Amino acid sequence: MIAALIATLSGCKESERFEINYSDATPPGKPVISQEYKALYGGVRIYFTPPEDKDVLTVDAIYRNQNGKKFWFSSSYFSDSIDVEGFSDTLPKNISVYAVDRAGNKSEEQVITVVPKEPAVTRIAKSVAVKPGFGSFYIDWRNELRQVSNIYVNYSYNHNSKTMEYNTIYTSTDTVERKYIRVEDLPETTPIRVKVQVEDRYGNIGSPFVEIPDIYLIKDEKIPKDQWTIPKTNDSIGGEPQGDWNGYEGRSEKIIDDAISDGFNMNMGITPAGKGRTGNIKDGNLPCNFIIDLGEEWEISRIVTHQRDALTTNTNQTGRGWYYLWENVGIYSMYIYNDTFSRWDSVATHKILFPPDLSGQQYRIMAQAGDMAYLYPEDPHFSAPTRWFRYEAKYAFANDYTGLGVVGLSEITLYGRKKIINN
Repeated sequence: MIAALIATLSGCKESERFEINYSDATPPGKPVISQEYKALYGGVRIYFTPPEDKDVLTVDAIYRNQNGKKFWFSSSYFSDSIDVEGFSDTLPKNISVYAVDRAGNKSEEQVITVVPKEPAVTRIAKSVAVKPGFGSFYIDWRNELRQVSNIYVNYSYNHNSKTMEYNTIYTSTDTVERKYIRVEDLPETTPIRVKVQVEDRYGNIGSPFVEIPDIYLIKDEKIPKDQWTIPKTNDSIGGEPQGDWNGYEGRSEKIIDDAISDGFNMNMGITPAGKGRTGNIKDGNLPCNFIIDLGEEWEISRIVTHQRDALTTNTNQTGRGWYYLWENVGIYSMYIYNDTFSRWDSVATHKILFPPDLSGQQYRIMAQAGDMAYLYPEDPHFSAPTRWFRYEAKYAFANDYTGLGVVGLSEITLYGRKKIINN
């Protein structure tokens, strides 16, 4: 009975705290601010004890940057600390801290002087690297703190006696990022000038625009598909069976016919439901091979894959459809056949990433442009000469890249150069 009475009184006290239409003119007491704070990258964590006032809702902090712009942060009265971010350097900063009650009254402000660690934005700027590749160049950076950052990329080159200039902005919170910028059909002898700058959500600049030394792309070409053939289902090449991509409306040959699934056609391959390659039905259909005979030896540089869309369910072509969802391949591995040692050599495993929170039409545009991956992304170069290429679907997008059931694929396109014969 005593416990029930305490719970009832506590409940009444909390209901008063959030009472509707409550108003008073009495400011709450000041929170007790600890002078011991924790320095963060580009910020600090301030510890406090909230005042005893029964109507206190939050403990807030205000920071004004060097330009006089004010940033506001808030923490529940249930908490014992508040994080303040957005510092542009490691100089001492003054932070105002105060309590707010449910009527909007503010306590007297208290000022605490803090010294933060190096801003996250400068750490990101130091990590930026630009590398040339095949038909594109790419930008790498690290964001260990996963803070919202904008990466500004300006690049230009001369083409047909004209200077072509482009500006691109990427917004990122991922720990490790890589963005490809396509510049197809540019000669290897044409320099590309690149400048990069990093900015955080508080307007802090990591550094002035950094000019990258001129880069030169590596020239490759689309490997023509008119000589391609594929083994029959379950036929083995080098001990690896060709997968069954003829389930439902899918057909294996559609994966190399240079036509993509866009919601109006059936240009796709789909694995049938049933046992996986291990023979155990619980293993689903993955991994599943798609093996290609290129007709002659090629040195492969990159791959572009296309996903399947839903059939005729999106006739206005504005929504997302099935792109980046369900049965579409999300993770795959690549292999080339080593004829000298009669074995498949592993090349790389690729995960198809996509930015979150885009419109359906944006997802559609991205998917229909195709997902590109280098065979050797860390050090772009051509593969050893090979006549056989093996694409191994490992996981579908379903259940956060763990899908093992039916899987669909619309198109595979390869780039490279013909085998170089040394005399």
